[in-house]
Amino acid sequence: MSIADQNYQKLIRRVLETGWSNEGQQVRTKWQDGTPAYTKAVFFESAVYDLSQEFPIHTLRPTAFKSCIEEILWIWQIKSNNIHDLRPKIWDQWADEEGSIGKAYGYQLRQKHDYKDGKYDQVDRILSYLKNDPCNRGMLTNLYNHAELNEMRLRPCVYGCNFDVTEDRLNLLVNQRSADLITAGGWNLTQYAVLAHMFAQASGLKPGILAYVIANAHVYDRHMDFAKDLATRPTYPAPKFTIDTDVKDFYSFTPDSFKLENYQTGPQIKDIPVAI
Repeated sequence: MSIADQNYQKLIRRVLETGWSNEGQQVRTKWQDGTPAYTKAVFFESAVYDLSQEFPIHTLRPTAFKSCIEEILWIWQIKSNNIHDLRPKIWDQWADEEGSIGKAYGYQLRQKHDYKDGKYDQVDRILSYLKNDPCNRGMLTNLYNHAELNEMRLRPCVYGCNFDVTEDRLNLLVNQRSADLITAGGWNLTQYAVLAHMFAQASGLKPGILAYVIANAHVYDRHMDFAKDLATRPTYPAPKFTIDTDVKDFYSFTPDSFKLENYQTGPQIKDIPVAI
């Protein structure tokens, strides 16, 4: 059993058994037919993964690994906020007529700020710290810009990262304010594991600990049967993750730089309704 599956099934069972329902409350999310999308949720969940030992990806059902990587590169490497720069269609419903998701995600990462040693955006600031000042305890990124929330088509779910170096290993703490456990599943977890590998290799480091924190973990009312299914599915060993070791520049990684070997999974779940 993969550790990611073990943690995921434990969290789903916790939500189903002890989660608080907001049915009847005023909620922002709705189904396509206009019906309010209620949830059962729990507050605070955390998990720690040693990336040197196992790559965290679910085997209960397939994760679209290539699309997963394309999205994280779209945000962190291309630093785009326009869906025309992204092949997967996962953001289409939140984009405006020009394809923009507003001042969200990649837009926030590419904004440059003045520092004592120069002008950097958030990604290049981290890369500089990792190479030149790895003991710095201020290596963090933040996408939740309160001043510009009203100009974002969707508030960031994964909003903050803290980077830390222990000897020759890069550790990453990821903060997620809201997690739709069925639609997204372990999508973000896998993405940020890949991102940790990217930053580590580009900085001459090895991947270390990935610590993942979720504030609100929830299952939507129309996803309950999916959740019960996933909570009881058999699991498989985690696949082997490989990265092209010839790539040393963060901006030179492509979706083809990453591969999974022996990725065995349960069947895909189809026709999951998406709350918007």
